[in-house]
Amino acid sequence: CSRWEEEKKEDGVKWMQLEHRGPYFVPLYEPLPEDVRFFYDGKPLKLSLATEEIATFYAKMLDHEYTTKEIFQNNFFQDWRKEMTLEEQEIIKDLDKCDFTEIHKYFVDKNEARKALPKEEKQKLKEEADKIQEEYGYCTLDGHREKIGNFKTEPPGLFRGRGEHPKMGMLKKRIMPEDVIINCSRDSKIPEPPEGHKWKEVRFDNTVTWLASWVENIQNTPKYIMLNPSSKLKGEKDWQKYEVARRLKDVVHKIRAQYRADWKSKEIKKRQRAVALYFIDKLALRAGNEKEEGETADTVGCCSLRLEHIQLHPELDGQKHVVEFDFLGKDSIRYYNKVSVEKPVFMNLQLFMKNKDPSDGLFDKLSTHFLNKHLQRLMDGLTAKVFRTYNASITLQEQLKALTNPDDNVAGKLLSYNRANRAVAVLCNHQRSIPKTFAKSMQVLQEKIDAKKKQVEEAREELKKAEDEFEETKDAKAEENVEKKKKLLKRLKDQLASLNIQATDREENKKIALGTSKLNYLDPRISVAWCKKFGIPIEKIYNKTQREKFAWAIDMAGEDFEF
Repeated sequence: CSRWEEEKKEDGVKWMQLEHRGPYFVPLYEPLPEDVRFFYDGKPLKLSLATEEIATFYAKMLDHEYTTKEIFQNNFFQDWRKEMTLEEQEIIKDLDKCDFTEIHKYFVDKNEARKALPKEEKQKLKEEADKIQEEYGYCTLDGHREKIGNFKTEPPGLFRGRGEHPKMGMLKKRIMPEDVIINCSRDSKIPEPPEGHKWKEVRFDNTVTWLASWVENIQNTPKYIMLNPSSKLKGEKDWQKYEVARRLKDVVHKIRAQYRADWKSKEIKKRQRAVALYFIDKLALRAGNEKEEGETADTVGCCSLRLEHIQLHPELDGQKHVVEFDFLGKDSIRYYNKVSVEKPVFMNLQLFMKNKDPSDGLFDKLSTHFLNKHLQRLMDGLTAKVFRTYNASITLQEQLKALTNPDDNVAGKLLSYNRANRAVAVLCNHQRSIPKTFAKSMQVLQEKIDAKKKQVEEAREELKKAEDEFEETKDAKAEENVEKKKKLLKRLKDQLASLNIQATDREENKKIALGTSKLNYLDPRISVAWCKKFGIPIEKIYNKTQREKFAWAIDMAGEDFEF
């Protein structure tokens, strides 16, 4: 049997045996050379080791937009002062008087030097990294050697966060063995902590899949060392996720009928639940959990929408009952959309907005907990998130059916695939800022296209010459030459077409992030089946890491797979 189909364990038990080396701790701080100085108020100032280390975190980020933000500067300065000696606190009272430029330059130069190393040196560094990976990057789980995802602790530094995070610039402390809980099996060789240290705790908990855990000091959230996505455990979890979404396919019409009926419910709470569910289903919005204020950036999802995030238009651009959404979603990515909704949804929204302030909740009677409990009753394992997976996967499958032309060449088919993937990314609002290198790489591509056009023109003239010659001589060799020139012209034309397709693809893709949906929302079996059906090599769709993560799907799906 393949390793995806070994015997199942009893409920809640994730493994019988687990052995590993524990986390790899990032190297300790190396002091700056004597000639690299920090200046305060124009004068050099020798810093104590701990203070200097934190100064380097800020110095490294000088050319980053973060260090221009006031919140970042204030948080950094506050945290930095806490770590200073009393003498330093007496002197260093104003960030504007701090001059980090020499330190910044030192790290820029160091980086450049590392890039410019000769090949042998680079190879040596790579071998050292591989050795660490070999030693710490694998564990033994139920007799299988499995790869670990993130086996190194995060280095200390300044917290960045996404969007306008209120805690940006705060000090992320160094993780010590004393912070770390180890999880392994009783009979295994328990990992040794680094010399002179001890673990916070050693556990033998086989109902969880993590190998080590600690609490990070900024958000006070637990961090885990987990298995790599390519491992059996993660693969099974991934597979189950898509199986739940496939089960939704069989009941989704019932659920839709139910929430439409609930639009007329006597209870306002049920109406709110029904409208929120309509948005989650139709627009693939995230559920939007309750959050602690001031702990994270002000981002919302469906259940946490406020009045200020939507506007109602009885008519707009020739459409009726239009809802205009404008809010910051997960990772502070803006969601902006104008959607024509069904009349009862529109009427309900008007009702929910009556006598409320802009900062009041739109669905004030609704919590994600209440919504998910209802979904669980409708189908085992159903949560709001499953709708996103389901709608993403079904969209990909339908778009592939609609867009793929069996007669296209590989480049043409791949453009159709990327267009289907883009439809999903747009549905899920997966955006990216236009890459810095976009203009340059488009220009390079355009130059290639122009050069290829010239070659096509030249080949056309060559073919004409050859045909004229054959007209005159009717000679077998001349005829062969005509065929040769025809073939060359066709080949160059195909190459030009393929370059043009690439340009279209890149242009359409500049503001859209395809990776998120590809890795997290799309059942990989849909893509594998499509590749097998149209004879497209899988590596054109999935890179090496993705092929490892989706090994279970590549094993499992034939060309007839239907989501």
